[in-house]
Amino acid sequence: MGEARDAGLQPERTRLAWRRTTLACSVVAVLAIRQALHGSASPPEVLGAAVVALVWLAFLGLAHRRIRSLAAPRPAALAPRAASALVACTVALALLAVALVF
Repeated sequence: MGEARDAGLQPERTRLAWRRTTLACSVVAVLAIRQALHGSASPPEVLGAAVVALVWLAFLGLAHRRIRSLAAPRPAALAPRAASALVACTVALALLAVALVF
């Protein structure tokens, strides 16, 4: 009953997946900000770029915290509140990027 669980490479794969997701969100944020500020940017576009930057920073902070927690020998499960915040950040980034493009 008291046997240690061998997680194998699963925690490392999960950390790498979080890093890839963070990179993808970074690319979306940079492209959205670039599109908003390209040429003569109107005040709504500048505000949209600022919101994209804030949402991206929130996502980055949450993802970094999760990546650090996965370094533990037996990482805790992702809290539902953190998962909801990450989903909200991802959806917000996608919607803001689409809004800034059109």
